Amino acid sequence: MVEIRKAKVPDIEAIHELITGYAEQKVLLPRTIESLYQNIQAMFVAVIDEQVVGCASLTIFDHQLAEIRSLVVDPKMGKKGIGKLLVDQIVEEAKRIEIDRLISLTYQVEFFQKCGFEVTVKDSMPQKVWSDCINCPKMPSCDEIAMVYYVK
Repeated sequence: MVEIRKAKVPDIEAIHELITGYAEQKVLLPRTIESLYQNIQAMFVAVIDEQVVGCASLTIFDHQLAEIRSLVVDPKMGKKGIGKLLVDQIVEEAKRIEIDRLISLTYQVEFFQKCGFEVTVKDSMPQKVWSDCINCPKMPSCDEIAMVYYVK
């Protein structure tokens, strides 16, 4: 049984290990341990038998825009719906705090489409571009696909 819950301090090492695995494959930006501790209140984890098997975080830019970040699932747990459960939790959190749009920059277009996201252009999210992308090593030749979910 998968439990989705807010992250706790003891989860940080496992979260970092999951993110680092994907970052080494260049499919996700790395996160430092420090940034995970600093943002723990915005993170959710998927837990099976007391083991963290996935995570996702919500980063808020302003009253209109937030981003789902660091969405990862243990590769051994793929195709079990854990990623979708994490996205659903982030969407619920975005609804709770009344955010208008939720974005993702991703290579997993088909997955996010199944979660209700649509492909969009990065120009529609200047808050993201000027706060994060400007300092990213992939700028200006980012090959990630911008996707948006309109929160109801």
